[in-house]
Amino acid sequence: MRAPRVLVVEHEEGAPAGWLGEWLLAEGLELDVRRPYAESGPGLPADLGEHDALLVLGGGMDAWDDAGHPWLAPTRELVRQAAAHDVPTLGLCLGHQLAVLALDGEVGRNPAGATIAVMPVGWLDESVDDPLLGAVTGATRASHWNVDVATRLPEGSRVLARTPDDAPQAARLADAVWGVQCHPEAGPDILARWAEDDGEPHRAAGVDVDGFLADAAESADTLRESWRPLGRAFADLVRRAATR
Repeated sequence: MRAPRVLVVEHEEGAPAGWLGEWLLAEGLELDVRRPYAESGPGLPADLGEHDALLVLGGGMDAWDDAGHPWLAPTRELVRQAAAHDVPTLGLCLGHQLAVLALDGEVGRNPAGATIAVMPVGWLDESVDDPLLGAVTGATRASHWNVDVATRLPEGSRVLARTPDDAPQAARLADAVWGVQCHPEAGPDILARWAEDDGEPHRAAGVDVDGFLADAAESADTLRESWRPLGRAFADLVRRAATR
């Protein structure tokens, strides 16, 4: 019997599945990582027929920049297919924003400005019994690196957590589609690369990027352990879907 197979959409080399990928592999799932930005290797499939779940990672591009990143529209189409067929789907940061757009929500610049910090997770009462994110309501903080946020969630969505500036931090966007604006997958090594590649404009704008990196490094063990149950909860959903 084959292992349940997750299609992973990676948008740039420096934004891999990180900790979450490790947790899913430890649960016995197979990760089919597609890198449509790369000149070689397989692109995105037209449908999810050979996969039991969808994981859409983060990236530095805008979720609506189809001209600059032509795989974004096919990624949104995969999210729509997943929602229509109850294929377990999780979007992280950009992946969350792509899922919001795919399901007829709206995404734009955060009026509060760039969010680059280890922030409190503002879990709402609705999160406790959620079949995926209910497993991580014990996580009190999460790493954020984003400029855009969901400005209007798709009809029927359930907000599960909010940031201190009231932006959606986690949501169930459809029966089998979830999104989180934070980065539970990103440890200090990944965050340090983002700071190296993209930190200077934010520093120039007054963001304490180096303070964020220090906080993330000091909190790494707590962040990793508090979000680890996300891997098992998602794997449980995927295993159930694979046996349908």
